[in-house]
Amino acid sequence: MTDTSKKVFLLTTIIGSFLIYTVIYYAQVFRDAPFNRQEFQSFTIRYGTRDKMVNYYNSVTGEHDYLTKRDSLVKTHLALASGDIDTLHKDAAELGFWDFPSNELDYDSTRAGFGQAPRYVIQFNYKRKSKLVQFDASFNGPIKLIDANKVMIKDITKVLSRAEERQIK
Repeated sequence: MTDTSKKVFLLTTIIGSFLIYTVIYYAQVFRDAPFNRQEFQSFTIRYGTRDKMVNYYNSVTGEHDYLTKRDSLVKTHLALASGDIDTLHKDAAELGFWDFPSNELDYDSTRAGFGQAPRYVIQFNYKRKSKLVQFDASFNGPIKLIDANKVMIKDITKVLSRAEERQIK
């Protein structure tokens, strides 16, 4: 064997071993992921002020309660399409929702407007696991985390609005 062929053989052996190990390892990780789309069952969102969290949506029952701008409670039935669920799951995965802390609450009662800041409770349920996140709009945490929560809430409300528009038509 020449020196060149020895180097090629050594390089191929090292890179090939690494690639095989990587494929085997990550295939197992993705197969066992607790938050995959095939295991998705439902999601719920509840929001409002601390003492008045009447805005609610449950994807299993389709129950959708919300306050209008005139403070009248509207109760409707709203079914989401499979594409809507896919969108929410994809958005949650992109934002790293599974890594959010469960409690992102503001405990500083000396802050102005403490009781009036909106609070959101979002829960995604899967066959083997569920993720619940409580988020206060006045939460004083990392800016990236606050922004990710706001984007997640915006995405959920956008999906619900589109589903409501489809239902009206």
